[in-house]
Amino acid sequence: MARSTFWICFLLFTAATANALHFYLDANQQRCFIEELPTHTVVEGHYRALEWDEGQQKYVNNEELGIIVEVEELDTSEVMVKTTGPPDGKFTFTSHGAGDHSICLSTNYTSWFSSTHIRLYLDIVVGSTRPDVEQDRSHVSDLASKIRDLNQKLEDIRREQQYQREREADYRDLSENTNSRAVWYSLAQITVLVGTCVWQLRHLKGFFEDRKMR
Repeated sequence: MARSTFWICFLLFTAATANALHFYLDANQQRCFIEELPTHTVVEGHYRALEWDEGQQKYVNNEELGIIVEVEELDTSEVMVKTTGPPDGKFTFTSHGAGDHSICLSTNYTSWFSSTHIRLYLDIVVGSTRPDVEQDRSHVSDLASKIRDLNQKLEDIRREQQYQREREADYRDLSENTNSRAVWYSLAQITVLVGTCVWQLRHLKGFFEDRKMR
């Protein structure tokens, strides 16, 4: 297969980017793109290929057309993706190391003399850096530990509040009993005092009556 390559470079920053374009290629050609990626960066690509139809004089969808996607890390020559998909498909990969990555697309037509022309739409979305799994797990473990500590503190607070409510109830009952006893004691004292006064008045009255009779 003759390989005709042109390079389009997209510089990536910390924010996610999306690159959409369309281009033309012959059935026996390959188009490649360069993406400069940080480590552990997720890249998603969506493509849609239309084939030129001489009878209709326009680009139409052909289900027999297949698109070959090849992704290679240029510094290490590691092939990260090599797949053949339908004329409308997606691919996803995650960069293992920082550097340039080539994304190449071609058709599954193998004839050297094919005059088929393809219009291919390509949308590349470069995501943010993938979080470290172990760090996430430790972070989740820390959060779980903090949540358990908070739950324990809340349980202690609930027990303390319950204990305070019980103490307040006991104190209220004791106060009511004390007040009730004080009231009854006061009434008893008043009764005794009245009785004593009545007895003394009668005693004095009898005493004075005896003195007068003498």
